[in-house]
Amino acid sequence: MTVDQLDLLEFNGHIQQARHAAASDLPQEAADQLRAALALWRGPVMSGAGGSVVEAAGAVLEERRLGAAEQLFELRLALGEAGELIGDLRTLIAQHPLRESLRGHLILALYRSGRQAEALTEYAKVRELLVEELGIDPSAQLTKMYEDILRASPELAGPAARPVPVAGPPNSRSPAPPPAAESGRSAPSGAGSGRFPTLASLHGAPCTLPPGVPDFTGRGRELAEVLEACRQDAGEGPRVIAIDGMGGCGKTSLAVRAAYQLAEEYPDGQLYADLRGFTPGEKPQRPAATLVGLLRTLGVSADSIPDDEAGLIGLWRATLTGRRLLFLFDNALDAGQVLPLLPSSTECLVLVTSRARLLDLDGADWISLGVMEPEESRVMLAELLGDNRVAREPEAAAELAELCGHLPLALRLAVARLRNRPRWTVRYLVERLEDETRRLDELSAGERSVAATLSLSYKALEEELQAAFCLLGLHPSAEVDVYSAAALLETGVRDAEDMLEDLLDMHLLVQNDPGMYAFHDLVRTYALSLGEGRGGREAREANGRLLGYYTAATEAACTLLFPSRRGMHVDAPDTAYALPPMRREDRTLEWFDREVAGIQTLLARGGHEDSPRLVFALARNASFHLNLRGRFVEFEAVCRAGLTASRSMGDSMIICRTLNNLGVARWRLGRFTEAVEAAEEALDWARKAGGLDDEAMCLGLLGLVHYALGNLASSYGYTTEAVRAVQKGDSAGLVQQQAEDLNTLGTVCLALGRHDEAADAVRRVIEICRAYPSPGVEVTAWTSLALAQIGKGDFEAAYDSVTRSWALSATAMEENLVLALAVSSDVSDRLGDTRRAQEHEERALELISPRTSTQRRSRVDNLLALKHARNGRYEEALRLHEGALGVAEGMGYRVETAHALDGMAAAAERLGLPAAAGYRERADMLFEAMGVPPEGRRTF
Repeated sequence: MTVDQLDLLEFNGHIQQARHAAASDLPQEAADQLRAALALWRGPVMSGAGGSVVEAAGAVLEERRLGAAEQLFELRLALGEAGELIGDLRTLIAQHPLRESLRGHLILALYRSGRQAEALTEYAKVRELLVEELGIDPSAQLTKMYEDILRASPELAGPAARPVPVAGPPNSRSPAPPPAAESGRSAPSGAGSGRFPTLASLHGAPCTLPPGVPDFTGRGRELAEVLEACRQDAGEGPRVIAIDGMGGCGKTSLAVRAAYQLAEEYPDGQLYADLRGFTPGEKPQRPAATLVGLLRTLGVSADSIPDDEAGLIGLWRATLTGRRLLFLFDNALDAGQVLPLLPSSTECLVLVTSRARLLDLDGADWISLGVMEPEESRVMLAELLGDNRVAREPEAAAELAELCGHLPLALRLAVARLRNRPRWTVRYLVERLEDETRRLDELSAGERSVAATLSLSYKALEEELQAAFCLLGLHPSAEVDVYSAAALLETGVRDAEDMLEDLLDMHLLVQNDPGMYAFHDLVRTYALSLGEGRGGREAREANGRLLGYYTAATEAACTLLFPSRRGMHVDAPDTAYALPPMRREDRTLEWFDREVAGIQTLLARGGHEDSPRLVFALARNASFHLNLRGRFVEFEAVCRAGLTASRSMGDSMIICRTLNNLGVARWRLGRFTEAVEAAEEALDWARKAGGLDDEAMCLGLLGLVHYALGNLASSYGYTTEAVRAVQKGDSAGLVQQQAEDLNTLGTVCLALGRHDEAADAVRRVIEICRAYPSPGVEVTAWTSLALAQIGKGDFEAAYDSVTRSWALSATAMEENLVLALAVSSDVSDRLGDTRRAQEHEERALELISPRTSTQRRSRVDNLLALKHARNGRYEEALRLHEGALGVAEGMGYRVETAHALDGMAAAAERLGLPAAAGYRERADMLFEAMGVPPEGRRTF
C-alpha cells in the first residue's frame, strides 16, 4: 500500500469522525478532525500519473478536500473566528474562483472583522464573475447575505470568539493539534444558519433561486392558489404549475415567493433557469443550453454531458430519478422551450412563468395573473413610498394607482420617479401622468420602463397580429366585440375572433366577459404610440369603417326597440358589415347599453367630414337610446354632433329633425329657453321644407317647453295646433307623436284647472295606444287621468286609473314610473290606505336618481309634500316643497315653482312662521301671471 493510499484512508477516517462529532453537536471536535484531515494533503492526488481514469479519480478527491475545507471554515466562523480566516480563504478562492460557499465565508469573515466595505466589494466581484462566466446571478443565499449586510442584520453577528489552536492553510502539512479540553455544545450561528451546506453532509442541496422581492406586497389570493395547486396529487408525471400574465404584472416575483415557501418540501434542491423568452436584446434560450447548465449545477461533469439534445434529455431525466427537486423555469416564450426540460419523476415540481398561455403543456395547471386589487395597490404604495407620504395625499395616491392600471411594474416605476424627485408631490406626478401622450415616458426608470416591457410582447407577434394590435388601439369602446373588431380590421368575424384570442393568449388583451375583449389602459396607450395615433390617415380610415358599422348596427337595433319612430333613408355604408343578432329586445338593449359610450367617443372624435349623413344617422339612433335611459347630458351631446353634420349637408328636413331632437334634450335638462330656440329654428326649417309632419313635431315641442316656462296660454295654443296638424297629415309614423301631444295637452289643462278637458285628452291617448301600443306613453296617460280624477274628487276612479298604470310600468321610463308612484301614494292616502301610501312614497324616492329629469323631481316632491301637509306633518311638507323650489326655480320651471311656493305658504302658516306671507305673495303673483285660476292650484 502506497503512502498516498495510507493518507487517503486516514483522511477518510478523520472526515467520518467529523461527521459523528457534528451529529453529536460537538463543533469544536468536528473542527479538530477536519484540520487533521486537511493536514494530510500534500497536493493533487496522483499528479502526473496520466490517463483520463486517473484524472477523474483525482477530481473526485479534490472535490472532497474542498468540501472539507468549506466545512472547516464554516465551523470556525460558528466558533467565533473571523479575521484569521481571511488569508486562507483568499488563497483557496484564487484556486477556485466560482465556489460560492467559499465566497460567502470570506464575505462573512470580512464583515465580522469590521471590514464592511470590503465585504460588499467582494460580493460585487463574485456577481460580476458569475454573470460573465456562467450567465447567472449569485445564489439566493449569497444575495441574502449581501442584503443583510446592507441592513446590518443582527443575524450576521457571530458568537464571542473562543481560543482555538491556530492551523495553517488547509493545504499545509503541519501536524494536527491535540483535541480541545472541552467542546462547545451551543448551536453554530451565522454561517451555520442554513445559508450554506451544514456539517450534516459534505455536499448540500443546490439552490439557484433568485432572491425574492424584499417588499413583496399583496397577491395573497394568487399565492394561496399557486401553493394549493403545487400540493395537489401530480398523477403519473411531474406537477407542472404555469403562471401567465402580461408583462410587468409580477409573475416572476410570485413564482419565486411560492418556490421559497415550498423549498423545504424539495430537499434535493431548488433550481432556477431564465429561458429569456422576452429578454431585451437576447434570443430565447435553447433547451439544450438550459439542460447543460442544469446538469452542471447538479454536479454532472462536463465530460459526461452529451452534445445532442436527445442524449441531454435522457441524461437529464435519468439524473433526476429518485430526487425531489423544485424547478422554476422563468420567462418562457413557448412550450417548445419547456417540454424538453420536464422531468419524468412524479417527485418533482415545475413552476413555469410566461407572458403567453402555453397551451401545449399538457397536464399543466394554469394560473393567470391580472393586475392588483386597488387595496393591494394602496398597500404597495405605502410600503414603497412610506405610510406617511401616502397618508398625506390619499386621493392622489389612489389616482396614481389607477393611472398605473394597478400594474406592479408601473407602480414601482412611478415610485422610483417620486424617489428620484424628492420635491415632487404625488399629486404633481398624477397630473403629469394624466397626459396620455407622455404617460409611458413618465413610467420609466433607467433601463426599466413599461413601454420596453410591452414592446417585448409586441415584437413576439406575427406581422398580421402586430397590425391588428395597433388598429384595435383605435377602437373607441372600453371593450371590443368580434363584430366591431371585424369591421375595424376589415376581416371576417371568425378571423377577427382568432386574432383577438391570439392577443388574449399573449396577455395584450384581457377578457372580463365571454366574447368581449379589452385593453389594459397602459397597453392601449402603447398601441397608440406605435402608429400615427388617432390623427393619422390610417386612424381616419379605421374611424370611417367603425362609423359605417355602428350606423348599420344601431339602425337595426332602433328598428327593433323603437318600431313606431319615423323611418329615414340613410345611405348604406360602402361595405356590408356583419352585424350582431338583433332579434330579442332585452339582448339588443344590452348591446346598445354596452356600445353607446364607444359610439359617443367615436362621434366626439370628429374627422367625419366626408360622411355627414352617417354621422347624422348614428347620432339620431344614439339619441333614442340615451333618451330612453335618461342620460340627457349625453343625449344633448350626440344631438350637437348630429347638428354639425346636418348643417354641412344643407338638407332642410334633416336639419329640422336634428334641431327638434336637440330641443327635446335641452327640455329634459331643464334648459327651457335654449330648448325654445332650437324648436323655433326647427319649425322654420320644417316650413321651408314643406313637411307637415315635421311642423307638427316642432309645434308639439314648443307646447311642451312653454308649459315648463309657465306660458300656459302659449303652450295650450301650440299643443292644440300640433294635434290638428297631425290630424291633417297622412303619416302613420306620427301616431305616437299625436299621443304625446295629447298627453301634453292633458298636463296643460290640469295646470289650468280644466279637469274634464284633461281627462278627455288623455282618454284619447289611451285609445290610440290600444291600436298602436306605446307602453311609456300609456303609463303617462293613465297617471294624468288619475290626477284629473283627483282634481274632480273621484278618488276611487283615480285609484283604478293609477293601478292600470302599474300593469304597464315594467316597460315605462323610470321617471314616468316615479310620477305614477307619487300619484299612487297620494290617492292611496286619500282612500285611507296609509301602508300602501307609505310604501309607494318610499319606492318613488328610491327611484329618483341623478338621471331623473329635474322637472320630474320637482313635481314628485310637490305631490308628496301635499300628502304630508294633509296629514298634519307640516315640517316634512315644508322640507319637500323647499326641495322642489330649489330644483324648479334654478331652471326656470315656473309651474312647479308656483306650486312649491303655494305649498310652503300653507305649511308655514300652520307652523306659525313669519315667512308664510312672503311665500303666499310670490305664489299668487306667479299663478296670476300664468293665468292659473283657483281650481288649478293643488290643495291639501
